[in-house]
Amino acid sequence: MNLYMLDNQIRSCTLCALSQGRCHAVPGEGPSKAEIMLIGEAPGIEEDHTGRPFVGRAGKLLTGALEQIGLPRKKIFITSIIKCRPPANRKPKATEIRACLPYLWLQMKFISPRIVCLMGNVAAYAVLDKQGVNDLHGQIFQNRYLITFHPAAVLRNRNLMEAFISDLKKLKYNP
Repeated sequence: MNLYMLDNQIRSCTLCALSQGRCHAVPGEGPSKAEIMLIGEAPGIEEDHTGRPFVGRAGKLLTGALEQIGLPRKKIFITSIIKCRPPANRKPKATEIRACLPYLWLQMKFISPRIVCLMGNVAAYAVLDKQGVNDLHGQIFQNRYLITFHPAAVLRNRNLMEAFISDLKKLKYNP
């Protein structure tokens, strides 16, 4: 098994009911040996239609934030906790997260990033069993996991943008 084979497995996955309503599963994209990995919650409608992560409004905000701090998106592996869009963009169910987490662990194993950015409460809880992004953002756990806001939260509350940018800057300098 390698990252390419895993990508194909994710695209044809039927482990949970989300597969029945999707246009495309969204495994993620980026270099197979990226130093930085970004993990969001779940694909949205644009992601479901294209099969690519973070291409909608939140994705444009994320790409702009990365450009602002000098991190080209093409050098980062970007994915989500779950790989199929939940109906009406609802929060993923625990069963859906459990079905997809083995894919995420394998992606992390194959890519072996230096640092992983968990964007939002769903990602922080699924990977680290931690909640409360408002209090946890900007902190690095286990010398590997940076927690920050989900770009969609920043879209809804532009007052978070400065903190979001500040958090993302830590991706560049964490050893």
